[in-house]
Amino acid sequence: MESATQQPESLSELLENVPKVVDHLFRNPPKNALTIFTQMMPGDVVRPEFTTWRDEQRSWRQTIALHDQSYHMHSLHLRGPGALDLCQYLVVNSFRTFEVGAAKQLVTCSPDGFVIGDGILYRLEEEHFLVVANPSTTDWVEFNAQALEYEVEAELDPMWALNKAKKRNFYRYQVEGPNAWQLLEKLHGGPLPEIKFFKSDILTIADCKVRGMRHTMGGVPGLELSGPWGDRNTVKKALVQEGKAFGLRQIGSIAYFTTVVESGWWAVPVSAVYTSPAMKPYRDWLTANNAAMRMSLGGSFYSPNIEDYYLTPYDLNYGHLVKFDHDFIGREALEKIVNKPHRKKVTLVWNAEDVLKVMQSQFEDGSNPLPITMPLPETARLHYDRVIDKDGNTIGLSHYPGYTINEHAMMSLGSIDAGFAEHGTEVTVVWGEDGGGSRSAGNIELHEQTNIRAIVAPSPISRAAQSYRSEIGVKRGSLQKT
Repeated sequence: MESATQQPESLSELLENVPKVVDHLFRNPPKNALTIFTQMMPGDVVRPEFTTWRDEQRSWRQTIALHDQSYHMHSLHLRGPGALDLCQYLVVNSFRTFEVGAAKQLVTCSPDGFVIGDGILYRLEEEHFLVVANPSTTDWVEFNAQALEYEVEAELDPMWALNKAKKRNFYRYQVEGPNAWQLLEKLHGGPLPEIKFFKSDILTIADCKVRGMRHTMGGVPGLELSGPWGDRNTVKKALVQEGKAFGLRQIGSIAYFTTVVESGWWAVPVSAVYTSPAMKPYRDWLTANNAAMRMSLGGSFYSPNIEDYYLTPYDLNYGHLVKFDHDFIGREALEKIVNKPHRKKVTLVWNAEDVLKVMQSQFEDGSNPLPITMPLPETARLHYDRVIDKDGNTIGLSHYPGYTINEHAMMSLGSIDAGFAEHGTEVTVVWGEDGGGSRSAGNIELHEQTNIRAIVAPSPISRAAQSYRSEIGVKRGSLQKT
Protein backbone atom coordinates (compact mmCIF):
# COMPACT_ATOMS: atom_id res chain seq x y z
CA MET A 1 0.00 0.00 0.00
CA GLU A 2 1.34 3.41 -1.00
CA SER A 3 2.20 5.90 1.70
CA ALA A 4 -0.28 8.75 2.08
CA THR A 5 2.62 11.18 1.79
CA GLN A 6 4.07 9.71 -1.39
CA GLN A 7 4.37 12.41 -4.02
CA PRO A 8 3.25 11.93 -7.65
CA GLU A 9 6.19 11.19 -9.92
CA SER A 10 4.64 11.82 -13.34
CA LEU A 11 2.24 14.29 -14.86
CA SER A 12 -0.27 11.45 -15.20
CA GLU A 13 -0.13 10.72 -11.48
CA LEU A 14 -0.44 14.38 -10.58
CA LEU A 15 -3.48 14.84 -12.83
CA GLU A 16 -5.16 11.92 -11.07
CA ASN A 17 -4.97 13.95 -7.83
CA VAL A 18 -6.17 17.24 -9.34
CA PRO A 19 -9.98 17.50 -9.57
CA LYS A 20 -9.86 20.25 -12.23
CA VAL A 21 -6.65 21.14 -14.03
CA VAL A 22 -8.04 24.57 -14.98
CA ASP A 23 -8.58 25.50 -11.33
CA HIS A 24 -5.12 24.19 -10.47
CA LEU A 25 -3.54 26.42 -13.12
CA PHE A 26 -5.57 29.45 -12.00
CA ARG A 27 -4.17 29.05 -8.48
CA ASN A 28 -0.55 28.91 -9.63
CA PRO A 29 1.61 31.98 -8.94
CA PRO A 30 2.96 34.37 -10.15
CA LYS A 31 0.23 36.74 -11.31
CA ASN A 32 2.38 39.65 -12.42
CA ALA A 33 3.88 39.93 -15.89
CA LEU A 34 7.00 41.80 -14.79
CA THR A 35 7.75 39.07 -12.25
CA ILE A 36 7.22 36.38 -14.85
CA PHE A 37 9.50 37.85 -17.47
CA THR A 38 12.31 39.28 -15.37
CA GLN A 39 12.74 35.85 -13.77
CA MET A 40 13.40 34.33 -17.20
CA MET A 41 16.57 36.37 -17.78
CA PRO A 42 19.51 36.90 -15.39
CA GLY A 43 19.26 40.48 -14.14
CA ASP A 44 23.03 40.99 -13.98
CA VAL A 45 23.23 40.45 -17.75
CA VAL A 46 19.81 41.43 -19.12
CA ARG A 47 18.51 44.18 -16.87
CA PRO A 48 14.80 44.93 -16.66
CA GLU A 49 15.69 48.25 -18.34
CA PHE A 50 18.96 49.56 -19.78
CA THR A 51 17.56 53.03 -20.50
CA THR A 52 13.77 52.97 -20.22
CA TRP A 53 11.41 50.43 -21.74
CA ARG A 54 9.83 53.14 -23.93
CA ASP A 55 13.21 54.28 -25.26
CA GLU A 56 14.14 50.67 -25.92
CA GLN A 57 10.86 49.99 -27.75
CA ARG A 58 11.51 52.93 -30.08
CA SER A 59 14.92 51.56 -31.04
CA TRP A 60 13.71 48.64 -33.18
CA ARG A 61 11.63 51.07 -35.24
CA GLN A 62 13.98 54.07 -35.31
CA THR A 63 17.62 52.99 -34.78
CA ILE A 64 18.92 49.56 -33.64
CA ALA A 65 17.78 47.15 -30.97
CA LEU A 66 20.10 44.53 -29.46
CA HIS A 67 18.17 41.66 -27.86
CA ASP A 68 20.10 39.10 -25.82
CA GLN A 69 18.22 35.85 -26.40
CA SER A 70 20.86 33.60 -24.86
CA TYR A 71 18.99 32.72 -21.69
CA HIS A 72 15.22 32.25 -21.76
CA MET A 73 14.64 29.36 -24.18
CA HIS A 74 15.51 25.66 -24.13
CA SER A 75 17.82 24.40 -26.89
CA LEU A 76 17.47 20.76 -27.91
CA HIS A 77 20.12 19.18 -30.14
CA LEU A 78 19.06 16.28 -32.37
CA ARG A 79 21.87 14.30 -33.95
CA GLY A 80 21.88 11.18 -36.11
CA PRO A 81 20.72 9.79 -39.45
CA GLY A 82 17.09 9.70 -38.21
CA ALA A 83 16.95 13.32 -37.04
CA LEU A 84 15.39 14.69 -40.21
CA ASP A 85 12.71 11.99 -40.36
CA LEU A 86 11.85 12.50 -36.69
CA CYS A 87 11.43 16.25 -37.14
CA GLN A 88 9.30 15.75 -40.22
CA TYR A 89 7.01 13.33 -38.36
CA LEU A 90 6.51 15.75 -35.46
CA VAL A 91 5.73 18.97 -37.30
CA VAL A 92 2.97 20.13 -39.63
CA ASN A 93 5.46 21.91 -41.91
CA SER A 94 6.88 20.52 -45.12
CA PHE A 95 10.59 19.68 -45.35
CA ARG A 96 10.82 19.52 -49.13
CA THR A 97 13.42 22.30 -49.09
CA PHE A 98 15.45 22.48 -45.90
CA GLU A 99 19.14 22.75 -46.53
CA VAL A 100 22.02 23.02 -44.08
CA GLY A 101 22.22 26.56 -42.68
CA ALA A 102 18.47 27.13 -42.95
CA ALA A 103 15.81 27.39 -40.25
CA LYS A 104 12.05 27.18 -40.11
CA GLN A 105 9.25 27.69 -37.67
CA LEU A 106 8.11 24.32 -36.40
CA VAL A 107 4.55 23.76 -35.20
CA THR A 108 3.78 20.57 -33.27
CA CYS A 109 0.31 19.13 -32.70
CA SER A 110 -1.33 16.42 -30.65
CA PRO A 111 -3.01 13.50 -32.43
CA ASP A 112 -6.26 15.48 -32.02
CA GLY A 113 -4.87 18.36 -34.09
CA PHE A 114 -4.34 20.87 -31.27
CA VAL A 115 -1.14 22.85 -30.85
CA ILE A 116 1.37 21.51 -28.33
CA GLY A 117 3.88 24.27 -29.00
CA ASP A 118 6.04 25.91 -31.62
CA GLY A 119 9.58 27.20 -31.96
CA ILE A 120 12.46 27.54 -34.39
CA LEU A 121 14.21 24.55 -35.95
CA TYR A 122 17.75 25.04 -37.26
CA ARG A 123 19.61 22.65 -39.53
CA LEU A 124 23.20 23.15 -38.43
CA GLU A 125 24.68 20.14 -40.23
CA GLU A 126 23.40 17.34 -42.44
CA GLU A 127 22.46 15.22 -39.41
CA HIS A 128 22.43 17.90 -36.69
CA PHE A 129 19.27 19.87 -35.93
CA LEU A 130 18.58 22.36 -33.14
CA VAL A 131 15.17 23.16 -31.64
CA VAL A 132 14.95 26.51 -29.80
CA ALA A 133 11.64 26.82 -28.02
CA ASN A 134 9.68 26.80 -24.78
CA PRO A 135 9.79 23.55 -22.75
CA SER A 136 6.32 22.59 -24.00
CA THR A 137 7.85 22.08 -27.46
CA THR A 138 11.28 20.72 -26.58
CA ASP A 139 9.83 18.23 -24.08
CA TRP A 140 7.53 16.82 -26.77
CA VAL A 141 10.38 16.49 -29.25
CA GLU A 142 12.70 14.93 -26.67
CA PHE A 143 10.05 12.41 -25.61
CA ASN A 144 9.47 11.27 -29.17
CA ALA A 145 13.21 11.07 -29.84
CA GLN A 146 13.34 8.48 -27.05
CA ALA A 147 10.01 6.74 -27.68
CA LEU A 148 10.01 6.37 -31.46
CA GLU A 149 12.29 4.15 -33.48
CA TYR A 150 14.39 6.80 -35.14
CA GLU A 151 18.16 6.69 -35.07
CA VAL A 152 18.64 9.95 -33.23
CA GLU A 153 20.18 11.24 -30.01
CA ALA A 154 18.71 14.20 -28.12
CA GLU A 155 20.77 16.53 -25.93
CA LEU A 156 19.07 19.30 -23.96
CA ASP A 157 20.78 22.63 -23.32
CA PRO A 158 18.34 24.04 -20.74
CA MET A 159 17.30 27.65 -20.27
CA TRP A 160 19.32 29.66 -17.75
CA ALA A 161 16.87 29.35 -14.86
CA LEU A 162 17.15 25.53 -15.07
CA ASN A 163 20.78 25.39 -16.21
CA LYS A 164 22.91 23.96 -13.41
CA ALA A 165 26.15 24.41 -15.36
CA LYS A 166 25.34 28.11 -16.01
CA LYS A 167 26.80 27.70 -19.47
CA ARG A 168 25.03 27.43 -22.81
CA ASN A 169 26.22 25.91 -26.07
CA PHE A 170 25.60 29.11 -28.03
CA TYR A 171 24.93 32.78 -27.43
CA ARG A 172 22.10 34.27 -29.44
CA TYR A 173 21.71 37.98 -30.18
CA GLN A 174 19.09 39.75 -32.27
CA VAL A 175 20.21 42.93 -34.03
CA GLU A 176 17.35 44.72 -35.76
CA GLY A 177 16.14 48.13 -36.87
CA PRO A 178 16.65 50.57 -39.75
CA ASN A 179 20.35 51.11 -38.90
CA ALA A 180 21.16 47.43 -38.31
CA TRP A 181 22.69 46.79 -41.74
CA GLN A 182 25.05 49.76 -41.47
CA LEU A 183 26.35 48.60 -38.10
CA LEU A 184 26.78 44.99 -39.19
CA GLU A 185 28.59 45.97 -42.39
CA LYS A 186 30.98 48.15 -40.39
CA LEU A 187 31.73 45.33 -37.97
CA HIS A 188 32.00 42.77 -40.77
CA GLY A 189 34.39 45.02 -42.67
CA GLY A 190 32.38 45.20 -45.89
CA PRO A 191 29.04 44.37 -47.52
CA LEU A 192 27.11 41.54 -45.93
CA PRO A 193 26.41 38.39 -47.92
CA GLU A 194 22.88 38.22 -49.30
CA ILE A 195 20.89 36.28 -46.74
CA LYS A 196 17.30 35.29 -47.48
CA PHE A 197 14.59 34.80 -44.86
CA PHE A 198 15.37 31.95 -42.44
CA LYS A 199 18.70 31.36 -44.18
CA SER A 200 22.13 32.04 -42.74
CA ASP A 201 25.73 32.81 -43.62
CA ILE A 202 28.95 33.39 -41.70
CA LEU A 203 30.01 36.93 -40.71
CA THR A 204 33.12 38.13 -38.91
CA ILE A 205 32.69 40.37 -35.85
CA ALA A 206 35.69 41.26 -33.66
CA ASP A 207 37.68 38.40 -35.23
CA CYS A 208 34.93 35.92 -34.24
CA LYS A 209 33.02 33.79 -36.72
CA VAL A 210 29.33 34.56 -36.29
CA ARG A 211 26.35 32.87 -37.91
CA GLY A 212 23.90 35.50 -39.19
CA MET A 213 20.30 34.29 -39.62
CA ARG A 214 17.65 36.41 -41.37
CA HIS A 215 15.07 36.44 -38.61
CA THR A 216 13.90 39.13 -36.20
CA MET A 217 11.75 39.62 -33.11
CA GLY A 218 9.95 42.82 -34.06
CA GLY A 219 9.37 41.88 -37.69
CA VAL A 220 11.75 44.60 -38.93
CA PRO A 221 15.01 44.17 -40.90
CA GLY A 222 17.81 42.54 -38.97
CA LEU A 223 19.79 39.39 -38.23
CA GLU A 224 19.93 36.84 -35.45
CA LEU A 225 23.58 36.34 -34.53
CA SER A 226 24.88 33.19 -32.84
CA GLY A 227 28.17 31.54 -32.05
CA PRO A 228 30.11 29.59 -29.41
CA TRP A 229 29.34 30.56 -25.82
CA GLY A 230 32.94 31.58 -25.20
CA ASP A 231 32.70 34.34 -27.84
CA ARG A 232 29.60 36.00 -26.40
CA ASN A 233 31.26 38.82 -24.46
CA THR A 234 33.65 39.73 -27.28
CA VAL A 235 30.86 39.93 -29.85
CA LYS A 236 28.46 41.85 -27.58
CA LYS A 237 31.16 44.35 -26.59
CA ALA A 238 31.84 45.09 -30.26
CA LEU A 239 28.13 45.49 -31.02
CA VAL A 240 27.56 47.84 -28.10
CA GLN A 241 30.66 49.97 -28.65
CA GLU A 242 30.30 50.40 -32.41
CA GLY A 243 26.53 50.63 -32.10
CA LYS A 244 26.62 53.84 -30.08
CA ALA A 245 27.13 55.89 -33.23
CA PHE A 246 24.03 54.26 -34.79
CA GLY A 247 21.72 54.74 -31.81
CA LEU A 248 21.87 51.12 -30.59
CA ARG A 249 19.96 50.27 -27.46
CA GLN A 250 20.36 47.11 -25.44
CA ILE A 251 16.88 45.76 -24.77
CA GLY A 252 15.91 44.92 -21.21
CA SER A 253 13.60 42.09 -20.23
CA ILE A 254 10.57 44.40 -19.92
CA ALA A 255 10.75 45.82 -23.45
CA TYR A 256 11.87 42.49 -24.90
CA PHE A 257 8.64 40.73 -24.07
CA THR A 258 6.55 43.53 -25.60
CA THR A 259 7.89 42.59 -29.04
CA VAL A 260 5.36 39.76 -29.09
CA VAL A 261 2.30 41.98 -29.42
CA GLU A 262 3.95 43.98 -32.24
CA SER A 263 5.22 40.98 -34.17
CA GLY A 264 2.05 38.93 -33.68
CA TRP A 265 3.56 35.76 -32.21
CA TRP A 266 1.18 33.82 -29.94
CA ALA A 267 4.08 32.88 -27.71
CA VAL A 268 2.62 30.46 -25.16
CA PRO A 269 -0.63 28.74 -26.09
CA VAL A 270 -2.15 26.31 -23.59
CA SER A 271 -0.37 23.11 -24.58
CA ALA A 272 -2.76 20.32 -25.62
CA VAL A 273 -1.27 17.65 -23.38
CA TYR A 274 -3.79 17.15 -20.58
CA THR A 275 -6.64 15.05 -21.94
CA SER A 276 -6.12 12.99 -25.10
CA PRO A 277 -5.86 9.23 -24.40
CA ALA A 278 -3.24 9.06 -27.14
CA MET A 279 -1.07 11.45 -25.09
CA LYS A 280 -1.05 9.18 -22.01
CA PRO A 281 2.49 7.78 -22.65
CA TYR A 282 3.75 11.36 -22.85
CA ARG A 283 2.05 12.32 -19.59
CA ASP A 284 3.62 9.23 -17.99
CA TRP A 285 7.04 10.40 -19.22
CA LEU A 286 6.70 13.99 -18.01
CA THR A 287 7.55 14.59 -14.38
CA ALA A 288 5.02 15.96 -11.90
CA ASN A 289 7.16 19.10 -11.75
CA ASN A 290 6.76 19.74 -15.46
CA ALA A 291 5.87 23.24 -16.67
CA ALA A 292 2.48 21.94 -17.83
CA MET A 293 1.35 22.03 -14.18
CA ARG A 294 3.46 24.98 -13.03
CA MET A 295 2.15 27.42 -15.62
CA SER A 296 -0.17 30.09 -14.25
CA LEU A 297 -3.52 30.60 -15.97
CA GLY A 298 -5.55 33.78 -15.72
CA GLY A 299 -7.87 36.20 -17.44
CA SER A 300 -11.58 36.65 -17.91
CA PHE A 301 -12.07 33.49 -19.96
CA TYR A 302 -12.95 30.57 -17.70
CA SER A 303 -14.09 27.09 -18.58
CA PRO A 304 -13.87 24.02 -16.34
CA ASN A 305 -12.84 22.09 -19.48
CA ILE A 306 -9.16 22.57 -20.30
CA GLU A 307 -9.84 21.57 -23.91
CA ASP A 308 -11.71 24.85 -24.39
CA TYR A 309 -8.30 26.55 -24.13
CA TYR A 310 -6.73 24.41 -26.87
CA LEU A 311 -6.03 25.98 -30.26
CA THR A 312 -5.53 24.53 -33.72
CA PRO A 313 -2.86 25.81 -36.13
CA TYR A 314 -5.65 27.49 -38.09
CA ASP A 315 -6.74 29.49 -35.02
CA LEU A 316 -3.25 31.01 -34.94
CA ASN A 317 -2.97 31.75 -38.68
CA TYR A 318 -0.56 28.84 -39.13
CA GLY A 319 -2.76 27.26 -41.77
CA HIS A 320 -0.29 28.22 -44.49
CA LEU A 321 2.33 26.09 -42.71
CA VAL A 322 0.22 22.93 -42.63
CA LYS A 323 1.23 20.71 -45.53
CA PHE A 324 -0.35 17.32 -46.17
CA ASP A 325 2.60 16.14 -48.28
CA HIS A 326 3.95 13.99 -45.43
CA ASP A 327 2.79 11.92 -42.49
CA PHE A 328 2.83 13.74 -39.17
CA ILE A 329 1.21 13.54 -35.75
CA GLY A 330 -2.18 15.23 -36.00
CA ARG A 331 -2.50 14.99 -39.77
CA GLU A 332 -5.73 12.99 -39.82
CA ALA A 333 -7.43 15.37 -37.38
CA LEU A 334 -6.33 18.47 -39.29
CA GLU A 335 -7.46 17.03 -42.63
CA LYS A 336 -10.96 16.73 -41.18
CA ILE A 337 -11.17 20.42 -40.26
CA VAL A 338 -9.09 22.10 -42.95
CA ASN A 339 -12.15 23.31 -44.88
CA LYS A 340 -14.26 24.17 -41.84
CA PRO A 341 -14.61 27.69 -40.40
CA HIS A 342 -11.73 28.76 -38.19
CA ARG A 343 -10.95 31.62 -35.91
CA LYS A 344 -8.40 34.13 -37.17
CA LYS A 345 -5.49 35.70 -35.38
CA VAL A 346 -5.66 39.51 -35.26
CA THR A 347 -4.37 42.42 -33.21
CA LEU A 348 -6.89 44.04 -30.89
CA VAL A 349 -6.22 47.76 -30.35
CA TRP A 350 -7.78 48.73 -27.05
CA ASN A 351 -9.89 51.87 -26.73
CA ALA A 352 -7.76 54.54 -25.02
CA GLU A 353 -10.69 56.08 -23.13
CA ASP A 354 -11.66 52.73 -21.65
CA VAL A 355 -8.07 51.98 -20.64
CA LEU A 356 -7.72 55.42 -19.00
CA LYS A 357 -10.96 54.91 -17.07
CA VAL A 358 -9.48 51.78 -15.52
CA MET A 359 -6.32 53.66 -14.61
CA GLN A 360 -8.25 56.66 -13.25
CA SER A 361 -10.29 54.38 -11.00
CA GLN A 362 -7.19 53.83 -8.87
CA PHE A 363 -7.44 57.46 -7.77
CA GLU A 364 -11.15 57.36 -6.97
CA ASP A 365 -13.52 55.70 -4.55
CA GLY A 366 -16.12 53.39 -6.00
CA SER A 367 -15.46 50.90 -8.80
CA ASN A 368 -12.57 48.50 -8.43
CA PRO A 369 -11.41 47.16 -11.82
CA LEU A 370 -8.19 45.20 -12.15
CA PRO A 371 -5.29 47.68 -12.65
CA ILE A 372 -3.68 47.81 -16.08
CA THR A 373 0.06 47.71 -15.49
CA MET A 374 2.30 49.34 -18.09
CA PRO A 375 3.61 47.99 -20.35
CA LEU A 376 2.61 44.36 -19.63
CA PRO A 377 -0.65 43.97 -17.72
CA GLU A 378 -1.18 40.25 -18.15
CA THR A 379 -1.87 38.45 -14.89
CA ALA A 380 -0.53 35.00 -15.75
CA ARG A 381 1.86 33.24 -18.09
CA LEU A 382 -1.22 31.87 -19.87
CA HIS A 383 -3.44 34.95 -20.02
CA TYR A 384 -6.76 34.40 -21.78
CA ASP A 385 -9.48 37.07 -21.84
CA ARG A 386 -12.93 36.72 -23.38
CA VAL A 387 -13.70 38.68 -26.53
CA ILE A 388 -17.42 39.38 -26.93
CA ASP A 389 -19.75 40.95 -29.48
CA LYS A 390 -22.29 43.72 -28.80
CA ASP A 391 -24.76 41.15 -27.45
CA GLY A 392 -22.28 39.66 -25.00
CA ASN A 393 -21.63 36.47 -26.95
CA THR A 394 -18.10 35.06 -26.71
CA ILE A 395 -16.50 35.29 -30.16
CA GLY A 396 -12.90 34.49 -29.31
CA LEU A 397 -9.93 34.92 -27.04
CA SER A 398 -7.55 37.76 -26.23
CA HIS A 399 -3.97 36.94 -25.26
CA TYR A 400 -0.81 38.76 -24.25
CA PRO A 401 -1.93 42.36 -23.59
CA GLY A 402 0.82 44.95 -23.87
CA TYR A 403 1.51 48.62 -24.50
CA THR A 404 3.97 49.85 -27.12
CA ILE A 405 5.07 53.43 -27.61
CA ASN A 406 5.53 52.63 -31.31
CA GLU A 407 1.78 52.31 -31.75
CA HIS A 408 0.85 54.57 -28.80
CA ALA A 409 -1.67 51.92 -27.81
CA MET A 410 -2.52 49.14 -25.43
CA MET A 411 -3.08 46.06 -27.55
CA SER A 412 -3.45 42.30 -27.35
CA LEU A 413 -3.42 39.37 -29.73
CA GLY A 414 -6.80 37.92 -30.58
CA SER A 415 -8.06 34.68 -32.04
CA ILE A 416 -11.64 35.46 -33.02
CA ASP A 417 -14.45 34.14 -35.19
CA ALA A 418 -13.87 34.91 -38.86
CA GLY A 419 -17.10 36.93 -39.07
CA PHE A 420 -15.59 39.54 -36.73
CA ALA A 421 -12.01 39.48 -38.05
CA GLU A 422 -12.36 42.21 -40.69
CA HIS A 423 -10.01 45.06 -39.91
CA GLY A 424 -11.83 47.99 -38.32
CA THR A 425 -14.50 45.87 -36.61
CA GLU A 426 -15.25 46.90 -33.02
CA VAL A 427 -15.34 44.13 -30.41
CA THR A 428 -15.07 44.09 -26.62
CA VAL A 429 -12.39 42.58 -24.38
CA VAL A 430 -13.61 41.57 -20.93
CA TRP A 431 -10.88 42.70 -18.52
CA GLY A 432 -10.43 41.15 -15.09
CA GLU A 433 -10.40 37.54 -13.96
CA ASP A 434 -13.48 35.41 -13.89
CA GLY A 435 -14.55 35.40 -10.25
CA GLY A 436 -12.88 38.76 -9.63
CA GLY A 437 -9.61 37.20 -8.53
CA SER A 438 -11.10 34.60 -6.19
CA ARG A 439 -9.93 31.74 -8.43
CA SER A 440 -6.31 32.81 -8.02
CA ALA A 441 -6.07 31.93 -4.33
CA GLY A 442 -4.76 35.29 -3.19
CA ASN A 443 -2.23 35.68 -6.00
CA ILE A 444 -4.17 38.63 -7.38
CA GLU A 445 -6.23 41.35 -5.66
CA LEU A 446 -10.00 41.12 -5.67
CA HIS A 447 -11.59 43.28 -8.35
CA GLU A 448 -14.55 43.81 -10.65
CA GLN A 449 -14.62 42.86 -14.31
CA THR A 450 -14.98 45.65 -16.83
CA ASN A 451 -15.41 45.89 -20.60
CA ILE A 452 -12.83 47.49 -22.88
CA ARG A 453 -13.70 48.26 -26.47
CA ALA A 454 -11.18 47.23 -29.09
CA ILE A 455 -10.69 47.60 -32.83
CA VAL A 456 -9.61 44.65 -34.95
CA ALA A 457 -6.32 45.36 -36.74
CA PRO A 458 -3.75 43.32 -38.73
CA SER A 459 -1.37 40.91 -37.07
CA PRO A 460 1.44 41.92 -37.06
CA ILE A 461 0.26 45.43 -36.26
CA SER A 462 3.19 47.52 -37.47
CA ARG A 463 3.51 48.71 -41.05
CA ALA A 464 7.22 47.98 -40.79
CA ALA A 465 6.56 44.36 -39.89
CA GLN A 466 3.91 44.03 -42.60
CA SER A 467 6.12 45.38 -45.36
CA TYR A 468 9.08 43.32 -44.16
CA ARG A 469 7.08 40.10 -44.21
CA SER A 470 5.74 40.96 -47.65
CA GLU A 471 9.31 41.51 -48.81
CA ILE A 472 10.43 38.10 -47.57
CA GLY A 473 7.43 36.38 -49.11
CA VAL A 474 5.37 35.43 -46.06
CA LYS A 475 1.85 35.64 -47.41
CA ARG A 476 -0.84 35.87 -44.78
CA GLY A 477 -4.35 37.25 -44.90
CA SER A 478 -3.62 39.18 -41.72
CA LEU A 479 -1.05 41.33 -43.52
CA GLN A 480 -3.61 43.30 -45.51
CA LYS A 481 -3.29 47.03 -44.92
CA THR A 482 -6.27 49.00 -43.76
